[in-house]
Amino acid sequence: MKIVILGTAWPYRGGLAVYNERLAREFAAEGNDVCIYTFTLQYPSFLFPGKTQYSTEPAPSCLKIVRTLNSINPLSWGKTGRAIRALQPDILVIKFWLPFMAPCLGHVARIVKRGGKTRVVSILDNIIPHEHRPGDRLFGRYFTRSVDGFVAMSDSVLEDLNQFDTVKPRVFCRHPLYDNFGLKASREEALKFLELDPGQRYMLFFGLIRDYKGLDLLLKAYADSRFRKMNVKLIVAGEFYSGSEKYFEMEKELGLEGMIVWKSDFVPDSEVRYCFGAADIIVQPYKSATQSGVTQIAYHFEKPMLVTNVGGLAEIVPDGKVGYVVEPDAAQIADALVDFFENSRQDQFTEGILSEKKQYAWSNMTRSVRKAAE
Repeated sequence: MKIVILGTAWPYRGGLAVYNERLAREFAAEGNDVCIYTFTLQYPSFLFPGKTQYSTEPAPSCLKIVRTLNSINPLSWGKTGRAIRALQPDILVIKFWLPFMAPCLGHVARIVKRGGKTRVVSILDNIIPHEHRPGDRLFGRYFTRSVDGFVAMSDSVLEDLNQFDTVKPRVFCRHPLYDNFGLKASREEALKFLELDPGQRYMLFFGLIRDYKGLDLLLKAYADSRFRKMNVKLIVAGEFYSGSEKYFEMEKELGLEGMIVWKSDFVPDSEVRYCFGAADIIVQPYKSATQSGVTQIAYHFEKPMLVTNVGGLAEIVPDGKVGYVVEPDAAQIADALVDFFENSRQDQFTEGILSEKKQYAWSNMTRSVRKAAE
């Protein structure tokens, strides 16, 4: 088959780019003709909360990436749509994550479909965003009307999709493993790279820091007096996408100074393995969620997890088998983490992870996309 993926890819950074590139590699490994059409401008700089949108990593090998799409320039939407339509792909795959992108992605999809051959499939991260803005539903409706079939990675997103469409084909498929960050780093190798004390144990909060991800809940949990008697430190690795000042103030107010390792820059792909290699447990204290790529990185590196019972997180982290599912409450988070370290649960949960991770193959996702295109 000839397949085009439309969305974020190198030279842009982050989970969306990683996902689209990994999906392209899987389609190519299955013998398909694949290319990615990505942005010349993804976000206007004044709308982007981070330090840079661009990767510091080299271009991915063996992938064809074409940069034509400007998210705020309708002339580029038409140009991109016509270029893709001329290829006459069997499937156009669009990963949807933000209503802001609906006008450009939906417009391109409409132009491509005029060729009469291409089926448009959207892999939905969210259809209703975590952080609401005026026009979200209007944009979501415009986008869904341009799509022939959907793949959702959590039950909660499937439910949300019903608010926009109840007729078109839809397929449920778990978020595949993020297995493209290299081999596991040993604890010793990771601690040496990060310059951390091997006499400590470590919890990891990983990823872009937004309010809905609940870092404030984790800080309150970590202030529990029981942690003062343990050699346990918290690593916070990720760039602030919301104000950092309140978190640093909480650190002082809760008496956590010297107990937190702040790695408050975007973590390059080549260094992700060290953050996870150093950690004993990955903590995702989210206040809202659909699914999370962090969970799938943890599965790849075979690390126990704590997640909160929001969105689809509990669907992919069986409580008591690979980690903990608790309510988004500081006391419950603290109780679970204390249990993990006091009762040495790491080996028990790692055994469960080795069994559970088998269901998250990328071939499941490519098969789901083809089914949604039927």
